[in-house]
Amino acid sequence: MYRDNTKVVKIGKCVIGGGNPILIQSMTNTHTEDVAATVAQIKELTKAGCEIIRCTVPTKEAALAIKEIKKQIEIPLVADIHFDYKMAIMAMENGADKIRINPGNIGGTDKIKAVVDVARERNIPIRVGVNSGSLEKDLIEKYGGVTAEGIVESALDKVKIIEDLGYDNLVVSIKSSDVMMCVKAHELIAKQTNHPLHVGITESGTIFSGSIKSSIGLGLILNQGIGDTIRVSLTDDPVREIEAAKLILKTLGLRKGGIEVVSCPTCGRTRINLIDLAGKVEKMVSGYDLDLKLAVMGCVVNGPGEAKEADLGIAGGDGCGVLIKHGEIIKKVPEEELLDTLRYELDNWNE
Repeated sequence: MYRDNTKVVKIGKCVIGGGNPILIQSMTNTHTEDVAATVAQIKELTKAGCEIIRCTVPTKEAALAIKEIKKQIEIPLVADIHFDYKMAIMAMENGADKIRINPGNIGGTDKIKAVVDVARERNIPIRVGVNSGSLEKDLIEKYGGVTAEGIVESALDKVKIIEDLGYDNLVVSIKSSDVMMCVKAHELIAKQTNHPLHVGITESGTIFSGSIKSSIGLGLILNQGIGDTIRVSLTDDPVREIEAAKLILKTLGLRKGGIEVVSCPTCGRTRINLIDLAGKVEKMVSGYDLDLKLAVMGCVVNGPGEAKEADLGIAGGDGCGVLIKHGEIIKKVPEEELLDTLRYELDNWNE
């Protein structure tokens, strides 16, 4: 499934490319200068399953903060740079494991070379990022608008600038909020470079629209074996990005672990507040590192049969609930004890 002909790139203690597992990224929304807040958020994201974190570095204070942040976190830190090449250099000098730049907006070749020289000296990978929203005017004119072809050409032009400076420790990122344009761009660039690709649908939206757009886009891209790291960009708590990314990878069969919750859509037979119950179950099981399927059903009559393909299930109605294992009812409890019964079963699953 993986595009295993990509180069292997080391980011801190992590490796991507070359057929290695796809890693999940997110980005802090704190002020990087606020070390305590940034570290707290990174730790929360790490607990949720984030494997690489990106922090914005717009100021000297933010660049200096990286040194202290790095002392308190366990995952690699990527410094996100816009416009000021000096921030990229300072970020690397203060311990950034990787930097993200768009060579087209940090100045002339001399400034890009200054960044590359420090990256080479410290063997720090550079992520070359290009978004459809920042596509150059000449490429828009060439292709008659913002197109997948234009995005790819822009990205490869930026990659060549750095390669011509004798450095190829690179990761490439091409993003668009247009899902199908983004898919096409990744299909094109995967044929033209062997640098690892960071994949995401940028500015995808809220938890609802963003999750749907990201699932479609990432699903179509990853299912072709394209992509080495991913980020689900959501206008929400970054932890939600990790949860969505994990489920996308699990659904595609690219990652194991974590409880998959399935639930019926409710109908006239439902005799329990299934929407509330399913939400509580999903929140509860997020902390378990178990590789199983859990069904939440709203009818004790048909629930066991409908849940037979799940490893474990619960169903409720009319004040009572049942615990189901592989389609068989193993326990009947009062409705108010259903969640605690399920929790006990999960706590003792491997015993």
